[in-house]
Amino acid sequence: MAILVTGGAGFIGSHVVDRLIDEGYDVVVVDNLSSGRRDFVNENARFYQLDLAEDSDRLLEIFKTHDIDEVWHIAANPDVRIGSENPDEIYRNNVLATYKLLEVMRKVGVRRIIFTSTSTVYGEVKVIPTPEDYPTIPISIYGASKVACEALIASYCHTFDMKSWIYRFANVIGRRSNHGVIYDFIMKLRKNPNELVILGDGEQNKSYIYISDCVDAMFFGLKADEDVNIFNIGSEDQIKVKRIAEIVCEEMGLNPVFKFTGGRRGWKGDVPIMLLSIEKLKSMGWKPKYNSEQAVRKAVRDLLEGL
Repeated sequence: MAILVTGGAGFIGSHVVDRLIDEGYDVVVVDNLSSGRRDFVNENARFYQLDLAEDSDRLLEIFKTHDIDEVWHIAANPDVRIGSENPDEIYRNNVLATYKLLEVMRKVGVRRIIFTSTSTVYGEVKVIPTPEDYPTIPISIYGASKVACEALIASYCHTFDMKSWIYRFANVIGRRSNHGVIYDFIMKLRKNPNELVILGDGEQNKSYIYISDCVDAMFFGLKADEDVNIFNIGSEDQIKVKRIAEIVCEEMGLNPVFKFTGGRRGWKGDVPIMLLSIEKLKSMGWKPKYNSEQAVRKAVRDLLEGL
């Protein structure tokens, strides 16, 4: 028996693979390497470069060859902003890939799937912190694609006797991240240490969770045993984009001029205020070790060391 991790060469996926290996599991990784890196994959995992949306026959063979009995489905296009420029890319890598994966699981009788979703499924909300039972009305193509994936997974669970654990993440940050606001700020400042362009007005206020806290929460949530288990994962506070910029500059020893593009959104589909309720997981005994500011500072140091 083995566990399949899709997107296991990516930021979050590679950390999940490391944890599974540490716990003694036989792990198979599939990743198309569009955003992941081969050197992120644990040397004790089996790796296949594969496109979930295109290579269903090959994926089926992998399931059969390795006797897969559980799937951690983490593969996705992680760039929320690309949805307004290329919706087809989001559809293929998120929705179509999930459908193709579920079909292979159905055919071989694999009944357990862990899926990584996002806070953006909620869209702009009137309830902060936002609980899991809040309506999902996304304002981004990325968020919509994750709602579609959640719905597909839930329907397969009820139709084909599967079980699922769906995790809606706040902003996950830390070692191996290659996108997002911290990564972008570091890259911009390395090109021009005298000026930092910040999207929006810098007042966007969101929750950030460090990668180790996120992975711990995912494993903790497996204690739940409904057919469809849905959990928010995040920190219990928020941090503004301008403060993140200040922390990056502090850690890099720089004092650039901040220039703001204006408007309350960083890009079309950006949700400027986000804080998830994590009471559901906390009631089971889990809580994050780091708050948002601690997570940001730790992640900045990680990236400065690794980039």
